[in-house]
Amino acid sequence: MAKVSKKTTRGRAAPKLAKVGRGELLTLIDYVRYAVSRFVEAKLAFAHGTTDPVAEAVFLVCEALHLHPDQFESFARARVTAAEGKTLLDLIHRRVTTRKPAAYLVNKIYMRGLPFYVDERVIVPRSFIGELLDSHFGGDGEPGSLIDDPASVERVLDLCTGSGCLAILAAYHFPNAAIDAVDVSKDALAVAARNVGEHGLDERITLYRGDLFAPLGDSKYDLIITNPPYVDAEGMAALPPECRAEPKLAFDGGADGLDLVRRILRDAPDHLTPDGGLLCEIGRGRELVDEAFPELPLLWLDTEESEGEVFWIAAADLG
Repeated sequence: MAKVSKKTTRGRAAPKLAKVGRGELLTLIDYVRYAVSRFVEAKLAFAHGTTDPVAEAVFLVCEALHLHPDQFESFARARVTAAEGKTLLDLIHRRVTTRKPAAYLVNKIYMRGLPFYVDERVIVPRSFIGELLDSHFGGDGEPGSLIDDPASVERVLDLCTGSGCLAILAAYHFPNAAIDAVDVSKDALAVAARNVGEHGLDERITLYRGDLFAPLGDSKYDLIITNPPYVDAEGMAALPPECRAEPKLAFDGGADGLDLVRRILRDAPDHLTPDGGLLCEIGRGRELVDEAFPELPLLWLDTEESEGEVFWIAAADLG
């Protein structure tokens, strides 16, 4: 889960968008410019797959027109039909007035270039772990690689899987691995099952409903990945409206945000192979984690948009 703004609009009336006249907006870039202006004007929060109003506007416009976001530049100056323009304006209006994440409005999000279905039953995925699988688990002697060969990984566990996106990315990255994915939410697992099926991975990914390791018996894994709820009480009280539209269960990490992290670190050794390891995202709680577990040699990993929000620890160092 990526960073979120603490700005809210609680108690503020929903903004009204001025009517757009016929012929005033013609091309894709016209609608993107209009959307950016309205998003900035409404002080929206961006933390759900896009990090700024321009990227979000491009995402919405492309999805409404059945284009991949990477195709935007090719069609930026193309004109839209009257019917398409109406659809775009309606989508922009709903984003501003409802404050729902854009991904919920189009039921889609992209991670590492791959599409995933999402709706209000799951948190909108925006984990840094997908990038880290590419940057630190490539093998072949790459600098900073934490495993020697992705093909040698036989079993992976994704805890708190939500929409199943990280389990699916792991299945693509580790071609010979069987993936187990666990979530306590029946609704979230229904979304995960849809994504697993759409990516054709039913034979490789098994979904379990339960509390962390509880449904897994004594199973052991070469790699455990997890993006658990880690927002503390103060952060929960300050969530922007976009995040309040998502399941509270996916955010709430207890008073200091580490309730599930403590349990995962406690129980992970029983479910790791001797050469395995744990990759865990904790947001901006690094200082708290270091204070709570000073004896653990946690390796903090950075991505293009984060510093020290995910840690790695080898099974041998967990005791």
